[in-house]
Amino acid sequence: MRFWGPPCITRLVFRIGRKLKPAQIHSTLPDWQQANPRFIERATEAAMARTAGGWVVIGASRDITSRPKKVAVDGRDWVAWRGEDGSAYVAPNDCPHMGAELCEGRVNGAAIVCPWHGLALGPEPRGAWKPARTFDDGVLVWARLRTEGPLAEEPTDRPILAPRPSRFVAAVIAMEARCEPEDVVANRLDPWHGVHYHPHSFAKLSALEVSEEAITLRVAYRVTGPLCVEVDCTFRAPTRRSIVMTIVGGDGTGSVVETHATPIADGRTLVTEATLATSDRPGFFVARRAGRLLRPFIERRASRLWVEDVAYAERRYELRKTDRVRLDVTK
Repeated sequence: MRFWGPPCITRLVFRIGRKLKPAQIHSTLPDWQQANPRFIERATEAAMARTAGGWVVIGASRDITSRPKKVAVDGRDWVAWRGEDGSAYVAPNDCPHMGAELCEGRVNGAAIVCPWHGLALGPEPRGAWKPARTFDDGVLVWARLRTEGPLAEEPTDRPILAPRPSRFVAAVIAMEARCEPEDVVANRLDPWHGVHYHPHSFAKLSALEVSEEAITLRVAYRVTGPLCVEVDCTFRAPTRRSIVMTIVGGDGTGSVVETHATPIADGRTLVTEATLATSDRPGFFVARRAGRLLRPFIERRASRLWVEDVAYAERRYELRKTDRVRLDVTK
């Protein structure tokens, strides 16, 4: 047993799971000094310079069904639905005939039928009404939308995804924040707040490698009470609107947590987080079969963290927009 953490949050901790190899710690400075505002800003700026290929996350695959769903992206309303062939579609929510909301309509085959006059609109354009290109990766549904304004970038054929495990239990949460995607990304590029801001989930955090491209940590994650699992994980920003955490050592190696930020409107962002948990332990096959039972537990933990992290991102946005001074007290 060990006592981990500063005095204000020290608790009795029992470490369980696989023992990690000894590793050299990047710095022994207090977390508030390691969380250098200038480094976090540089890392965020580097992430913002990367492309997302015009793709945004619309929602969890399981949430796009034959019941049309209205979604907002970049100040415009869209409708998402799943055709009878199982394909996901995303298109402007305004009917090109007289402007009815298509999300109030019904699905017939691959088409969505306008609730006002019965106009069937399918995968093909109808005048100025043009469906977006979509991609369903089995966990999330993506759409490639217009390439102007905040979404202006060279389009790619598919979303830019970090490597995923071949077998996993998936859980997805979504939460709206009063900020911009940049603030969500910046939150994830400051892992040093974890133990202090989320003591219910993290008992200890040590940075092993730090660069603007990736941050590697050794984290003691609370399972329940004093029981913790210690893992090594990396944080990377593959695009300007996503952060991916990958476990690279310890239990659950290969598991990923993808955080995607979709701009809804000025100062509003949808945070969608997908957890893809995997393991090479023999019992994981049973866990996969019980995925529906595990998913609510994973989503409750993720939601609790994001209630706090949304507040962090919103505070950062407020400081940026009001030009409030943030002191660099690292010197």
